Amino acid sequence: MGFERCHPAVNLIYFAAVVAAMITFQHPVFLAVSFLCAFAYSVKRGGWKTLMFNLCLLPLIAAFALYYSSYTHFGMTVLQQNFVGNNMTLESLVYGIVLGISVAGVCIWFSCVYSVFTTDKVVYLFGKVSPRLSLFLAILLRMVPRIKKEAKRINMAQQGIGRGVNQGSFFARLHNGIRIFSMLITWTIDSLTIASESMRSRGSNLRGRKAFSIYRFDNRDRFFVIGLFLCLTLTMMAVLLGQTDMVYDPKIIWTDVSPILCIGYAVLCLMPLGLEIWTEYRFQKARESL
Repeated sequence: MGFERCHPAVNLIYFAAVVAAMITFQHPVFLAVSFLCAFAYSVKRGGWKTLMFNLCLLPLIAAFALYYSSYTHFGMTVLQQNFVGNNMTLESLVYGIVLGISVAGVCIWFSCVYSVFTTDKVVYLFGKVSPRLSLFLAILLRMVPRIKKEAKRINMAQQGIGRGVNQGSFFARLHNGIRIFSMLITWTIDSLTIASESMRSRGSNLRGRKAFSIYRFDNRDRFFVIGLFLCLTLTMMAVLLGQTDMVYDPKIIWTDVSPILCIGYAVLCLMPLGLEIWTEYRFQKARESL
């Protein structure tokens, strides 16, 4: 009801900016802001299932940090020795946490991308630039929910003859799961072939064809873009001033962060969530006034 109604170009610019920032920033404050905002927005979009997925990422971050600090040796502050006698330092542990938060944050942002972008938006954005790329991405986005649905159908059919993934002994279940996975792979390849041949027969790769377009740039998109570029300007100032970087080797050197620049980046990350909350509030007020 909110951010997904914006122009596809606006969606693309926003997600490209926040994902690039999540990958390149090294400062814990900026990473924490981006991670928490992505966490909140993904839960708003996906609900309970997304909340459980995001919570499962937290112990994975801790496990990766422990693994990284055990086998990557740099830093001056020794915490303890692991079972093979290598020193675990505070610097490597903190840097492992930073890397884990970066990877987990990118995964959460991409889950938001998947919930906002549709095949129509992909075809609209890349139809003129690269018809083959737009066709590939559109088919891929459409196939993901179909694969989940087909997997349930295959498993249900196999359960009718006693070969479901939850039937029999452990080795029987493993064998049944491999069989179902093989069926699913065969169905996926066949469906992709049919979809590509169907689009090719409709002239998807012909030169001079008209690109798909049902979107227009309205006033809401203009106001959102103005706010987006103001926040991006503050974020770029933080990058140019070196406030998004940190030194972890040989010791942690904390970089001071300007509150205004940090707030600007937080507003940037919270813009889709704020737009959706505002849209729902206006919709609810309009319903009450009827």
